[in-house]
Amino acid sequence: MPRRPRTTRWVRYISPLVLFFSLILQGAPASAVPMQNDPNGFEGIPWGATFSETDSFMKVEDAGRSQTYELKTGIPSLGPVKVDSMRFVTAEGKFARVTVRYQGKATHDQILAYLQSLYGPLDRTPGQIASGPVKFFSWTGFETDVKLRYEIGTDRGIIFFESQQLRRKMTDSNTNTVF
Repeated sequence: MPRRPRTTRWVRYISPLVLFFSLILQGAPASAVPMQNDPNGFEGIPWGATFSETDSFMKVEDAGRSQTYELKTGIPSLGPVKVDSMRFVTAEGKFARVTVRYQGKATHDQILAYLQSLYGPLDRTPGQIASGPVKFFSWTGFETDVKLRYEIGTDRGIIFFESQQLRRKMTDSNTNTVF
């Protein structure tokens, strides 16, 4: 069996270090808070439900194994808070994720308060909340993960509400998960 060149061995160790230091420079992610009252879905739609175009939803993207839908009417809102966009994503026809995008510090504060009212308070112990130009907040339940990322410099936030069971199918599909 041919030997690998020596450079590939040290690259394995450098990659995690680069990731570690880049997280430190931009603000390390806060640890996940155990979720109170896991909804096993989003706003009454259970994870894994069959999802298609209806009077309420229109398909905006078809990436083979993954389809993306948006609300047909009105300005989307997360609870009482108006947001810029809300996309519902399926994995092999099963409801698997909601991506919410918003802008503004006031909106961020309202959303954070709303999410804490649903899923439980964040751990405010020093070192648990990320500091720096990017803030991360996370709640983990038995069926659902909620991950919020907020960029202070641009005042933009993105939230992922995901089925833990269907996450693997999501990462195998082409989905739009960046700004």
